[in-house]
Amino acid sequence: MSPAGPELSVIIPAYNEALRLPRTLERIAAYANQFDREVEVLVVDDGSTDGTAAVAEAFRGKIPALRVVPNGRNRGKGFSVRHGVAEAHGRIALFTDADLSAPIEEADKLIEALEHFDVAIGSRAVNRSLITVHQSPLREFAGILFNKIVRVILRLPFVDTQCGFKAFLREPCRIIFEQQRIERFGFDPELLYLVRHHGLRAVEIPVRWGHSPATKVSMFRDSMQMFADVFRIRWNALVGRYPRKSFKPA
Repeated sequence: MSPAGPELSVIIPAYNEALRLPRTLERIAAYANQFDREVEVLVVDDGSTDGTAAVAEAFRGKIPALRVVPNGRNRGKGFSVRHGVAEAHGRIALFTDADLSAPIEEADKLIEALEHFDVAIGSRAVNRSLITVHQSPLREFAGILFNKIVRVILRLPFVDTQCGFKAFLREPCRIIFEQQRIERFGFDPELLYLVRHHGLRAVEIPVRWGHSPATKVSMFRDSMQMFADVFRIRWNALVGRYPRKSFKPA
């Protein structure tokens, strides 16, 4: 690692991803080799039972700044992202799904946006012509409905909170991960609520995206939990569980 630290930390939450990780890490290795600053890669192993950690470790020769961060047991995607950001050293922290539904090359768009913003959110909904493989009509409808509920309940302006491709300036955004409480798939709206709550600047960026049929998100079980999490976020806010940071005068 350079004395100044890496420019970019790529965080991959991974639960039983031994089959998909090799292709993903090959593409990230190629991207990192072309990047003009150091890139570290953190594979957060969420209690996998299929050798995910060993598959990731095998790529140390191609990605020198690769680390496997174990959760110990299955905690959920939200916990894995929070754990990865806490372990990251990069100026920018970007998390991406293990299947690279959004190609890693699209990170350039988010990184460029961070010249003017604190958070850059990859979005499928801003320009749906960039979607290469669509979800089923039922999944797409559920996603649109979920985002409408998020916008109403949490008063967020974003049209796609759930795309698993987001980048953060790590230091100013540290507080949102410290206050994050939701550990499974409903964590994205909480992070974005905290972004707005703490006055951080966020922008939604259209990215190329293709649905993976091997998605780990259950259409019914996880969707119901995510809907419940939206109301949990609102309750957490009402009872003061997201205090704004106060600064003492020097």
